[in-house]
Amino acid sequence: MERFRACVGAFLGIFATGIVSEAALGPTSSVPLLIAPMGASAVLLFAVPSSPLAQPWSILCGNVLSCLIGVTCAIFIPDLVIASAAAIGASIAVMMLTKSLHPPSGAVALTAVLGGQVVHDLGYGFVIWPVGLNSLLLLVIAIVFNNLTGRRYPHLAQPAGKNIHNTADPIPSERIGFAPGDLHFALGQYDELIDVSPDDLGSILHKAQMHAYHRRFGEIRCEEIMSSDVVSVGPETSVRRAFSLLRQHRIKALPVVNLERKLIGIVTQTDFMQRAAWPSSGRWPGIVGKIGSIVGVAQKPPRVVADIMTAPVQFVAPDTLVTELVPAMADGGLHHLPVADPQGRVLGIVTQSDLIAALYARNLHDRRAIQPLSLAG
Repeated sequence: MERFRACVGAFLGIFATGIVSEAALGPTSSVPLLIAPMGASAVLLFAVPSSPLAQPWSILCGNVLSCLIGVTCAIFIPDLVIASAAAIGASIAVMMLTKSLHPPSGAVALTAVLGGQVVHDLGYGFVIWPVGLNSLLLLVIAIVFNNLTGRRYPHLAQPAGKNIHNTADPIPSERIGFAPGDLHFALGQYDELIDVSPDDLGSILHKAQMHAYHRRFGEIRCEEIMSSDVVSVGPETSVRRAFSLLRQHRIKALPVVNLERKLIGIVTQTDFMQRAAWPSSGRWPGIVGKIGSIVGVAQKPPRVVADIMTAPVQFVAPDTLVTELVPAMADGGLHHLPVADPQGRVLGIVTQSDLIAALYARNLHDRRAIQPLSLAG
């Protein structure tokens, strides 16, 4: 699928660029409608759009600067070999200084020198027509096509995970292991260009870590660790009754189900604290609220669970691997995850305590399995 998408994108990119150029310049124009380096640019923009060498700044700035250098060398250096070498060397130097390295731009500089009389007659106009026009059209098509087909382009760095507590601490999953600063330091130790962004490298390493984590703990499923004797309530259960159940069973959440036991929400201690004690806005009644209570139009306190429950609610299937719960509970701030069948009927509930106990037990089992081997050695 990825190969097919790249082929279709490159075809559409070059075809549309040629058609628009022809419409702008006219079919009988002496200016080339397309130049060969655009084929190499199309390979980068549609086959490897995540490459740092394929980003918008690289293609636009790289091609334009290289073309300017190539035209200048062609004008002031009569020897074609020397002019070609100077154009390539200077183009690379300028692109690296401006962080706009784009391999096809080297071919653009060479085309400006070796393109023949038609190109030489254009002079610096060759920078605008067709180099600038081709580059801009191809870039616009790449942005539209890649995003319409589900690829992120331009490939900007993903924002860091947000701490739900609005503090300066990184999210829990980023507190252990490598950090973005570590990646930048490691990449800085290489005195050469590496065609991968720190963002992509971090994503690859994170997926490798998760794969290893799944390999170690992946066989444990939610149905093995969940509490199946679930205390639940209906949407019409009184708030007082629901809170009494929380205290009686010493739990912190109650799934809300309908008559068919299908999950429709969840009510937690937080819901009681935020919504049951004062209006849903979270503010104490001001003068407007006091006037409202006097005339009888003030907001009534919640009476039933439906008034304070959280809905819709995230749930998992019984065969979900427990390792898949870690991001939601560690970074997402979820303390409870209901377990339901494909029809949405509640089968159990998994808490942070269940998850910690399962991972601890597995780690303890692994240690005991390794210990006799180390003693024997």
